[in-house]
Amino acid sequence: MNFVNSQLFLDVQLSGLFADSKTFADAKAKKTWQYACQCYEKLGPLQDKALYAFVIDNFIFESVELPDAKINTASVSDYITDLWPYLSREADKPQSSSLLPLTHSYTVPGGRFQEIYYWDSYFTSLGLEDIGDIASIEAMIFNFIDLQKRNGCIPNGNRAYYSSRSQPPVLALMVDLVWQAKHRDNMNTQWLSQCVVALEQEYAFWMQGSEQLSDKMPAHKRVVRMANDALLNRYWDDEATPRPESLREDLHDASLLPESERADYFRNIRAACESGWDFSRRWLADTNLTSIQTTDIIPVDLNSLLYNLENQLAVYFGELNNSQKQVYFNHKATQRKKAINTYLWDPSHYFFVDYNIRQKQYSPILSLAAVVPLFVKCADEEQAHCVKQILMQDFLKPGGLVTTLCDTSQQWDSPNGWAPLQWFAVQGFKHYDFEKEATSVMHNWLGMIEMRFSADSCLLEKYNVCEPDNRAGGGEYSVQQGFGWTNGVTSRFYRLVFLAGS
Repeated sequence: MNFVNSQLFLDVQLSGLFADSKTFADAKAKKTWQYACQCYEKLGPLQDKALYAFVIDNFIFESVELPDAKINTASVSDYITDLWPYLSREADKPQSSSLLPLTHSYTVPGGRFQEIYYWDSYFTSLGLEDIGDIASIEAMIFNFIDLQKRNGCIPNGNRAYYSSRSQPPVLALMVDLVWQAKHRDNMNTQWLSQCVVALEQEYAFWMQGSEQLSDKMPAHKRVVRMANDALLNRYWDDEATPRPESLREDLHDASLLPESERADYFRNIRAACESGWDFSRRWLADTNLTSIQTTDIIPVDLNSLLYNLENQLAVYFGELNNSQKQVYFNHKATQRKKAINTYLWDPSHYFFVDYNIRQKQYSPILSLAAVVPLFVKCADEEQAHCVKQILMQDFLKPGGLVTTLCDTSQQWDSPNGWAPLQWFAVQGFKHYDFEKEATSVMHNWLGMIEMRFSADSCLLEKYNVCEPDNRAGGGEYSVQQGFGWTNGVTSRFYRLVFLAGS
């Protein structure tokens, strides 16, 4: 993606020509980006109307609007069912843009997000499974496997500007969904073997450099050696430069910092994007985004998902009769569970939290990430009970569970709630037989969804769960309609509530 360093790209992104910086980062060149850049160099720097005219002459912009008139809005369930085809994309043909072509069909979130996203796809898969579309989930799994082979990791999304970072590791969850639904009964070990190779490669990506760690170098990329020699993980990005899709915003914020701190700022912003929680008070030293310190944080949700990956690899190697690797990954999971209990369980709050490796202390920020240890069954009964009590007392709002108890301008804080975290919580509660509490979360979420749907005639990326009459806000862009993971989780909640009542 060399064009991000071109004068054309810089001039357009810094001009504010488009309200959303992602718009031009995703543009398709009518001929090639190289041709457009060469033409621009001959014309010299352009501004305002002349710059806009040049861009329109040389680029194509895909519409991100959904055809509302064609989608059934009689009910939320009808809307979700009708929307799936509009979020579906066929395998890509090579094009002159930032898109990394995919070899299988896939589902996009919607709105400004017209590409596949890694962790979104797991929650979307819940809804696809509900309509029996296992083939689409399987296709996305093989897209991620192919992307990992080509890119070295499963990127945040299939855009070149995402290639230096991943997202929360949920491939094992998607593989298990398809394994249970389609392949386990006939023991299709060839299919499983192909997936296990990819899961091992993903694990190696997160653990890269662990064998080099020492007292002098306790951290390398995404892996950190703790004081007791335990290994835990953090979010990271291999680049320490402004994000091309948010170039103007990143350069503006970095200008508020001393030049010596700007590279760290860029890396920490990018690492927060790898978390999926972009952005939250979880990552900030104070309330300002310029205080971001993502790479100093050991996140409880990331390490819980890696615990799940280790466990799933142990299970799958058992299915494949590889006892040596089964024992190895069981041991890794046991070690990580012990480390999670040592560093990510705060006995003063009776709650799972993040850990700051620079300050060598628990994070003071209580967040909904605490449900992920319950989701992966890493918590013991007493811990699960304590987490449940705090969530029901402090986090449960009229529209569902709020993301953090911090009311900030960041979209992954109060008053906002997000579908994927509702799912982690509900399923986590169910693992510990907290059926009443799981039902309460689902009823609050569905009640809010139906109330908002009557006003919006669509589903949205995020919601204000504290005051459902108001739309969610915060973040770098306006609230997006669609929306893949909201559809998937809401669909699953309808199914669970129906089954509970039948």
